[in-house]
Amino acid sequence: MNHTIRVHTVSLGCPKNLVDTERLLGSLGAGMTPTDDPLEADLVLVNTCGFIQPAIEESVDTILGLAEEIHEHGESGGKTPLLAVAGCLVSRFGIDLKTEMPEVSLWLSTDELDRWPDMVRQALSHEADRALPRRVSTAPSFAYLKVGEGCSHDCRFCTIPSIRGPQHSVPLAHLVSEAESIVRSGVPELVVVGQDSTAYGSDLGMKDGFRRLMQGLLSIEGLQWLRTMYLYPAGLTEKTLAFLAEAGRPFLPYFDIPMQHAHPDVLKSMGRPFARDPRIVLERVRKFFPEAAIRTTFIVGYPGETDEHFRHLMDFVKAERLQHVGVFPYWPEDGTPAAAMDGQVPDEVKIERRDALMALQSEISEEIMEGHVGSELEVLVERESPEWPGLFEGRAWFQAPEVDGLTYVSVPEGRTLTPGTIVTVEVESATTYDLSALA
Repeated sequence: MNHTIRVHTVSLGCPKNLVDTERLLGSLGAGMTPTDDPLEADLVLVNTCGFIQPAIEESVDTILGLAEEIHEHGESGGKTPLLAVAGCLVSRFGIDLKTEMPEVSLWLSTDELDRWPDMVRQALSHEADRALPRRVSTAPSFAYLKVGEGCSHDCRFCTIPSIRGPQHSVPLAHLVSEAESIVRSGVPELVVVGQDSTAYGSDLGMKDGFRRLMQGLLSIEGLQWLRTMYLYPAGLTEKTLAFLAEAGRPFLPYFDIPMQHAHPDVLKSMGRPFARDPRIVLERVRKFFPEAAIRTTFIVGYPGETDEHFRHLMDFVKAERLQHVGVFPYWPEDGTPAAAMDGQVPDEVKIERRDALMALQSEISEEIMEGHVGSELEVLVERESPEWPGLFEGRAWFQAPEVDGLTYVSVPEGRTLTPGTIVTVEVESATTYDLSALA
C-alpha cells in the first residue's frame, strides 16, 4: 500500500552527501513528495557534514533551528514531522549527539547507508514502493554521480577515513545503469564525485579502474557533458590523460585536483599521497589538455607552515594561474594526527594568509574571465533568473555547478531558453568570477 510521504530535506557539506539524500528520497518511492516547508512535512531530514569545525557548527545550528521550529509548531497545535539526522556528524559523534539532542527522532550514520530507507519507513510506519533507485534534486542541467565511499589515504588533517571508512567503490555495472537512467530522464551533464575519484575500483581489484569507469560513462547515449571532481594528483597518470584526450567529448577538460599546498615540506607533513612538486601534475595535465580549466583547494596555517612556506604557495599560485582556487584555514580536528602536532599557527595568521591568497587569486580569475569577452561559448542553461525576466543563469564548460561562477545570458524580448539545454552565446562582459552574454 502506497502512502504520500511529504519530505523536507537539508543536505549540508559535499555533493556526496547530496547523492546519499537523493538515493534515500528515491527509495521512498512514487509516494514521496518534496516540500520546501518543514512544517508541512511528514519527515524532516538533515544530512550533515562533520568534516571540520565550521561544518560541525553549521550542522548543529541547522538541527537545533529546525527542532525549535518544529517544537513551536507543535505547541501551537500543529502536526509535528519526524526529525531525522543523517550523515558524517552522526558517524563521528554518535551517542554524544543522541544524549544532547533528544528532539531528534531518528539517527542515520553513514555505516548504515543501505539501511536508511528501511529505518525511515519503520520510523514513519509506512510501506513504500522500492522501485525508484534515486530522486535527483539538483537543477535540470546536471546530476552528481557518486562513485565510491570513504578513503584509503592517510592525510594527517582529515577525518573522512575515520567517519566513512576506507575506499569502497560502487560496482561499475551499477554506476553505468544509474547514470543511464539519469541521462534518459533528460539530464545533460553528469558530475562524478568521490573522496578520490581516480582511486575508483582499487578496492575491487580492478586494473585501471578509473579509466574503465570513464569508458563506461562516456559511451552513454545522450550524455552531453561529463565532468570529474576530486582527482588526486597521483591518479592522473600519462596513460589516463592520454585516454581521456583521445576520448574527447562528452568529457570536459576540467580538472578538480585537491593539492592542499605547494611546498613539499608541508605536503610531506600533511601525509599527502603526492608530496612532490605539484607542478609536475599540472604540466602533465596541460601536456594533454593545453586548454584545461584547473580547480584546486589549499589549506593555509597548517601546523609548521612558516612565512617562507606561505610565500612559496603564493608564488606557485601566481605562476600557475589556475582557473578556480578555494582556500581554507586549517582546523585542528579531534582525533587527527595534525591536531597534536607542534607549531600550531595562530588563528589570526591563518585568516590573514587565507585573505591574501584569495586576493591574489581574484586578480588572476578576473584576468582569465576577461579573456573570454568577445568570444562565443556553449552555455548549459540552469534556470531563468528570479530577479530579472529575460535573464537566464547558465554555466560554460569551465564552470562546475555550485562551486564556480555563472554565465548570465540575456535573450531578446519574446525569446526564452529551456533549462537543461545548451546554447551558443557571445560573451559581452566579465567580473571576477562570472560572465555576461547574449544568446
